[in-house]
Amino acid sequence: MTMKVSLVKEMRAVDRRAGEEYGLPEVVLMENAGRQTAAAMVSLLGSVRGKTICVLAGSGNNGGDAFAAARYLYNEGAVLKVFLTGNPDHIKASPSIMKQALTAMGIAVHGLAGDRDMDRLRLALRFADGVLDGILGTGFRGTLRPVVRQAVELVNAAGKPVLAIDIPSGVEADTGAVSDVAVHAAKTIALGLPKPGHLLGQGAVYTGALTVDSIGIPRQLLEDEAILQACIDDGLAASLLPVRPRTAHKGTCGRILIVAGSHGMTGAAALCTEASLRAGCGIATLAVPESQQPILAVKLTEAMTVPVPEQEPGVLGGSEALKVLMPLVEGYDAVLVGPGLGRAQVTGELVKALVREADKPLILDADAIYALRGAPEILREAKHVPILTPHLGEMAGLLGLSVADLREDLAGIARDVAAEYHAVFVLKSECTLVAFPDGRVYFTTKGNAGMATAGAGDVLAGTIAGLMKQAAEGMAPVLGVYLHGLAGDLAYQEKAEGLLAGDILAKLPEARRRLQAHSLPYNKKHDENE
Repeated sequence: MTMKVSLVKEMRAVDRRAGEEYGLPEVVLMENAGRQTAAAMVSLLGSVRGKTICVLAGSGNNGGDAFAAARYLYNEGAVLKVFLTGNPDHIKASPSIMKQALTAMGIAVHGLAGDRDMDRLRLALRFADGVLDGILGTGFRGTLRPVVRQAVELVNAAGKPVLAIDIPSGVEADTGAVSDVAVHAAKTIALGLPKPGHLLGQGAVYTGALTVDSIGIPRQLLEDEAILQACIDDGLAASLLPVRPRTAHKGTCGRILIVAGSHGMTGAAALCTEASLRAGCGIATLAVPESQQPILAVKLTEAMTVPVPEQEPGVLGGSEALKVLMPLVEGYDAVLVGPGLGRAQVTGELVKALVREADKPLILDADAIYALRGAPEILREAKHVPILTPHLGEMAGLLGLSVADLREDLAGIARDVAAEYHAVFVLKSECTLVAFPDGRVYFTTKGNAGMATAGAGDVLAGTIAGLMKQAAEGMAPVLGVYLHGLAGDLAYQEKAEGLLAGDILAKLPEARRRLQAHSLPYNKKHDENE
């Protein structure tokens, strides 16, 4: 099953239901969390026998998990230095049980009330082999208390391997926001399900390597359909790409029209067109300003090119262009508009007319999104649910926000905007997400920093367009994001940070082949049932 991604309130509901419906009280889940956290620390350090581990625990449930983990680590032979960052009088019931068990084993729990205590922590960190962060959990919002802030700064300054329980202290679990400082973890063990904060913004940086453990929560709760966020993992992606039948022909694999390119930006048009073909569509036709058509006809031997009337050299727009494009649209399964199209006013008016009048699914990228700045309500007039592929700057411009505003809640804003304008948003960032009008949000598990290169977005837009007739209904954006990210990861293995958009493009067939190999058992079974 596809792994869900839970909001804080959703995970709290899961924990509550585990107790109410399955008889698993909080203290049982805390014990499980402690055991699995200890195992994760062993994995991080290789072995803990004879090694010194500095444990920082808060007064909430995250601290209880840390106390439980400390007990298991002690039994594995670790030397422990345990510190309580919260008020000992405010420890909750279950964490108190875990703390009492630890102290009964003769393990001291030190407070952090003054300078002398901080000096003790500083010394412990200096000689520690590893650090366990159990200060703050997923309920954290806002800024750190001075004592906690100082402890976090000491942990980061020590430079030792840190394992964070559930989420690094200082990271907001729903958004990935970090207001001032947060624990910089080498590894984080997410309890139950991953959270958006592990994947987005600064949270993705502070999380380090992410591992997820169910801690014994019943699958029925972790797979609840009421949790609308999910990871785009191998299994989900494989389920979205049916095996192509032997009877397939170019017409059944998708006919894609691409309206792209302008003077000086023919590369974007070429990249997205070839990407649609490399993603497996049967026919791709590129409509370009007539003065640019000879250039692109040479670049693209496998695609058709259509010259479109232009009001000025290299600029698409005007009534004559629309007269050519509208009849052309009718012969295709989907239309991609925007890569390298330019930002002339006449081009913007053409984009708006296509959104309102085209009776085919639209993918809007780059300059097509720019054309709708300040007027996203036009999206509601589309005859089919449009797909938009903005990066953060384009999304901010479309909505009249700043990128900082978006960063406050990427997933939440994308979800709300998708519902408001009845459109699918593929929001490109360090973790590209896909938000649907019905509230579903999918987070990619692929991609790398090397893909921060000009033209990568054009390849993504073309990949999504090329899958419109092939992917499970409505899921081309999800499958496209996965294949694009996987292709980027394959390219990164060879090119590292020197990879180009064309390298991603070149790896799309291999990415698709690998995905089909993953899905083959499922599809064989499916075919046999037919």
